[in-house]
Amino acid sequence: MAIRMSRVLQSSKQLIKSFSHSSNNADVPKGYLAVYVGERMQKRRFVVPVTYLSHPCFQKLLRKAEEEFGFDHPMGGLTIPCTEQIFIDLASRLRT
Repeated sequence: MAIRMSRVLQSSKQLIKSFSHSSNNADVPKGYLAVYVGERMQKRRFVVPVTYLSHPCFQKLLRKAEEEFGFDHPMGGLTIPCTEQIFIDLASRLRT
């Protein structure tokens, strides 16, 4: 479990580095990252705090994204393979 957890955190750090070198990171404040959520070709962009990365529910979504996309995300950023409604519900629970 600890090895898997450190792998997820390491992957998260790599994603954060890739966002910092992105040309459109001006609209992503420090301490946040952009994720794309949705099914098929209809993806919506969300900017979430990096503190979400340490939450078990969010890590479950990261593992699902890793299984589906590996580390090659078609949108150029982190793509979360779930519906917008599921992600919005999760984010609202993490916010409180």
